[in-house]
Amino acid sequence: MPDAAELRRRTEEFLAAHPPATTERAVFLKARFDAGLAWVHYPIGLGGLGAPRSLQAVVDAELEAAGAPDNDPRRIGIGLGMAAPTILRFGTEEQKRGFLRPLWVGDEVWCQLFSEPGAGSDLAALGTRAVRDGDAWVVNGQKVWTSGAHAARWAILIARTDPEVPKHRGITYFVCDMTDPGVEVRPLRQITGEAEFNEVFLTDVRIPDAHRLGEIGDGWKVAQTTLMNERVSIGGSRIPREGGMIGPVVDAWRERPELRTHDLHQRLLKLWVEAEVARVTGERLRQQLVAGHPGPEGSGMKLGFARLNQEISGLEVELLGAEGLLYEDWTMRRPAKVDFVGRDAGYRYLRAKGNSIEGGTSEVLLNIVAERVLGLPSEPRTDKDVAWKDLAR
Repeated sequence: MPDAAELRRRTEEFLAAHPPATTERAVFLKARFDAGLAWVHYPIGLGGLGAPRSLQAVVDAELEAAGAPDNDPRRIGIGLGMAAPTILRFGTEEQKRGFLRPLWVGDEVWCQLFSEPGAGSDLAALGTRAVRDGDAWVVNGQKVWTSGAHAARWAILIARTDPEVPKHRGITYFVCDMTDPGVEVRPLRQITGEAEFNEVFLTDVRIPDAHRLGEIGDGWKVAQTTLMNERVSIGGSRIPREGGMIGPVVDAWRERPELRTHDLHQRLLKLWVEAEVARVTGERLRQQLVAGHPGPEGSGMKLGFARLNQEISGLEVELLGAEGLLYEDWTMRRPAKVDFVGRDAGYRYLRAKGNSIEGGTSEVLLNIVAERVLGLPSEPRTDKDVAWKDLAR
């Protein structure tokens, strides 16, 4: 198993053979994947070297210092943070080799077809149906709050394959080609004026059984891997000190002393400390991942991320006074990624409202933390053993 010194040597040799200044970006990224320097903890041949996850930072630091291009992780975040770890754990060898390389290099964007109009917080109540037809499944239903569906080539999808059993047991997990006939993507215009979210209608979409992840009826188990990774990727991403939402507020405070008041100072100090605690806690969570798969602690991180973003963006609007009420542009756009830091205070304030919904609502995450982290008694669930077809709707 490679150690830090070996990885540093491999990275130096790779950079010598592929100088970032003279190597085309796409060529560089594909070569990096093939060299095992994409995800060092993934198996050899799948972008990794079977090394400890913690050593990825060694490779990243060497590449960053050399000015190497990245794979635009914000644009392909769903693929990197949710689809890839699920495919690695539950996919066949053919699926891993077919999906992971174009996913990592950014050739193919992924989205997530989980939530439905009647199954958001209670995701297991989903009603999208998949019916077996020979070597394929015919899927009909509607999904909602699908980030980036308008730019995606592939989607991770859960659908009901057996309505005769309780809701958690009759679900199967698929990979859906978003370019297939019967897939319709419609924009959902948000409070920001943009539509990065979408609703997706599936009408007689044929998905080959070869694109099923996991066993038939085990979709809820597979989906848990996706959801745990999603919450870690949202709430525990690596950022520098004063990175993220707190950065623009601190910059405004330092550069514009005329805006300062004692009350705003006290609130800023409190939120700065909380942002730093969240950053360090996120680092600790990533270190724990070295020992295994993400657990429910990621839900706590995502919960704190949402609350902190909303409080910080609210403080920024107040700090800027009348200027904070301005909004740059209400033009309807369908962006490929979310850019909190590169936009104005009004955008950050409005967009942060979605943080308590996307990636699991704060109310659901509070339940997860209470039950799975703190060990408190679970809420009574009268529908736990009732067949999905018999549930009240």
